[in-house]
Amino acid sequence: MSEYQIQPNTRRCATTGRELRPGEPHFSVLLDESGKFVRKDYGVEAWQGPPAGAFSFWQGRIGAGSAPRRPTFDDELLMDCFHRLERETEPSKLGFRYVLALLLLRRKRFKLEGSRQEIGQSSLHLRCPRTGARVIVLDPGLTDEEIESVQDDVFQALGWE
Repeated sequence: MSEYQIQPNTRRCATTGRELRPGEPHFSVLLDESGKFVRKDYGVEAWQGPPAGAFSFWQGRIGAGSAPRRPTFDDELLMDCFHRLERETEPSKLGFRYVLALLLLRRKRFKLEGSRQEIGQSSLHLRCPRTGARVIVLDPGLTDEEIESVQDDVFQALGWE
């Protein structure tokens, strides 16, 4: 299993280096750099749209203080990331997509229709209750500890640290 090397939110604009203050709106971008997800934050004044090669981006506000808080889930962002990883074959991205699928199942954005074992590969068969679309997610065979680690990486990549 590959380790994700995603730096935490620095609360600094990636363009200007200016400190982003609590409550300030900002943009965040998830980039695929050399096969690893990297998160960068931008102040509103420096935002000129997502950089070339951006995997995903969103707008948010810098949290007040350093007190831990429960993540606010943006189901559309989770679905967007999930669908963008559909054709990926790299093991770390398969793990990332699998954990996204588990989160989306828990959030009731997918319903489990079953699982299958074919030619030594397990897969989850899911259905979107809103659209009826069916998807198959390969099970990368992660241990519970690896799933927890990838989930932490997902939260960190999306700014829910």
